[in-house]
Amino acid sequence: MIPTVAVVGRPNVGKSTLVNRIIGRREAIVEERPGVTRDRVVHPAEWRGRPFLVVDTGGLMAAPESALAGRVSEAAKEAAAGADVIALVVDAAEGITADDRSVAAEMRKLGVRTVLVANKVDSARRERDVPELFELGLGEPHPVSALHGRGTGDLLDELTESFPAGPTEDSSEPGIAIVGRPNVGKSTLFNRIAGAERSIVHAEPGTTTDAVDTVVTANGERYRFVDTAGLRRASRVDEPTEYFGTVRTMRALDRSEVAILVLDATEPVSRQDLRIADEVVELGRSAVVALNKVDLVDADDARERRAEAARRLPHLEFAPIVEVSGLEGHGVDELLATLAPILRARSMRVPTHLLNAIVTDLQSRTPIPSSGRGRRIRYAVQVEVSPPTIVLFGTDRLPERWRRYLERGLRARFGFDGTPIRLVTRAQTRKDASRRRSPTRRSG
Repeated sequence: MIPTVAVVGRPNVGKSTLVNRIIGRREAIVEERPGVTRDRVVHPAEWRGRPFLVVDTGGLMAAPESALAGRVSEAAKEAAAGADVIALVVDAAEGITADDRSVAAEMRKLGVRTVLVANKVDSARRERDVPELFELGLGEPHPVSALHGRGTGDLLDELTESFPAGPTEDSSEPGIAIVGRPNVGKSTLFNRIAGAERSIVHAEPGTTTDAVDTVVTANGERYRFVDTAGLRRASRVDEPTEYFGTVRTMRALDRSEVAILVLDATEPVSRQDLRIADEVVELGRSAVVALNKVDLVDADDARERRAEAARRLPHLEFAPIVEVSGLEGHGVDELLATLAPILRARSMRVPTHLLNAIVTDLQSRTPIPSSGRGRRIRYAVQVEVSPPTIVLFGTDRLPERWRRYLERGLRARFGFDGTPIRLVTRAQTRKDASRRRSPTRRSG
């Protein structure tokens, strides 16, 4: 198993800046105000041939000012308790605070090897502030400037000295992104699927600001689930934290094969829901619609919301709709059972001769509408998978209604369940026709 380093400390001492420095890229959200990092976020890292995981945590506080802050502190303590090494970060420029003393005492109780990190030591002059940190009882402080990189190489030597050398793990599990507007219950559903409370769940909209990955085994298959910050309307993204949260969500979609779009069964489908569905389709992701919080509505209302979702999300007509309750677990097994067949459909390749037979049959049943010379698809070939992409030769465009008719026909015949089909039209040239007739260029 890859060893883990948990980066902990009170709020605003530079933990996320240090995490970014360790992993070599800006993944953790950094802002000059406390409370930006709330979840435990795991990033793969490597130093001198030693792979490890670094866990960015929320701020630990001796006396949390709110219930949410208390949950964040507890999550940070859990991350520290489960780590192989703790990197306790303090602000050397500010000196020891009561919270620093409290956090240091908590870390000593855990019995996990703890390395004391004196951050914000940006110059030799600042090093004069470091010796007082011995008072925390965690041994020699390691002076660094996470912002400028000063001293981080020596720190990494110390953190990873006992870690074994070896290749990094290959993350081959298909990615499943849980997406939706804020406060529809994504994190509660994520926690139910993961079987443990990995994301901070709170009634305040927008609690999740980073993407959180967890590998889950369901029905004998392994999936990498990603809980993401809620997407907001562009006009509402007025804080840098929300901006970065939206960026993380788009990254999560970009590196996933399937999106679980979470809707709130207690509310009508909103414009934000439609916009997120547009992003899923635009990126060519397979999808499942999870109608969440059905425990809060009666059966008639649930049916009405389901029908509304099908009516208002026609561009996701390929996606199954599953009624779930992340809080009580209702429908979660059914939701997980949809993933394997969707992923199989996503990677399916149809033999060219069968594809052309079905396209020809569909055209004969319902010809392509045309105001002038009759349009006709003369040849079809699947050129890609993930998502299935089919090039149609013979016309440069298709009426939208007939395009959907063709998609439904292909889906009914070949079973592209849960995945979009990209149709690319191309006016056939003589060269294309000649190439198709050539016996040395047969497809399928």
